[in-house]
Amino acid sequence: MIVHLVDGTYELFRHYHGLRRAKDGREAPYGAVRGVVRTVLEMLETGATHLGVATDHVIESFRNELWPEYKSSAGMDPALLAQFEPLEEALTAMGVVVWPMVELEADDALASAARIAERDPHVDMVSIWTPDKDLAQSVRGDRVVQVYRRTRKIMSAEAVRGKYGVPPALIPDYLALVGDSADGFPGVRGIGPVTAARLLNRFGPLENFPPEELGPERERALLFKDLATLRSQVALFENVDQLRWRGPTEVFAEWARRLGDPALVERCERAAESPVD
Repeated sequence: MIVHLVDGTYELFRHYHGLRRAKDGREAPYGAVRGVVRTVLEMLETGATHLGVATDHVIESFRNELWPEYKSSAGMDPALLAQFEPLEEALTAMGVVVWPMVELEADDALASAARIAERDPHVDMVSIWTPDKDLAQSVRGDRVVQVYRRTRKIMSAEAVRGKYGVPPALIPDYLALVGDSADGFPGVRGIGPVTAARLLNRFGPLENFPPEELGPERERALLFKDLATLRSQVALFENVDQLRWRGPTEVFAEWARRLGDPALVERCERAAESPVD
């Protein structure tokens, strides 16, 4: 059995900006929602049986209190922000498990779901569908992997080390040193990817660095590591059977109509009739 964990926030951004480029800035109110629903349905049609989607119900999180410059909803297109809640409602109507995060982030939910699913002996693989660098810390061997949707590249622990120069466990330390522009923290001045990997392979986690190695930047680096460390202890579900998709609910037809794609209902029903384990 493969458990699929989908970054709904990334997918919504991807479809929203893709549609705006394709339509020269003109986009239907639920266009991005329709795109994500279709993407998830395609996964179900091609064999996914156990699946969960994490979203940032509120963009801001506890991390904004730790670092005011952390990513926020400031400056985001209102038309994009307005589609987060409809996405959650549409996927729920389709019968998909959704985790709308408020104080924590979607990435924390994905890390927590991966941890829970990994413990189940019936699970052969956990696939985390997102290109976000911080999710690389959740990769475990070739059992918990990260999947880049656009390239279909699968990131095992070996692939993570090949890409970043450090094992998954040191990804928070790596991001603390090099920064993460997507999340809004700059890293340590003068340290790039090569130097970061060299230092981490020499000393291990930041806490083990000699005091003189980072000097006055040490405390800020530890703060950035805290920002980059995903909270993986959220009790999202008890067992993976709760992630099994069993078909759309009765209200999905109304959502398919609102999304401008009534055929979604028939597609869902066909997919539910012929699940593949």
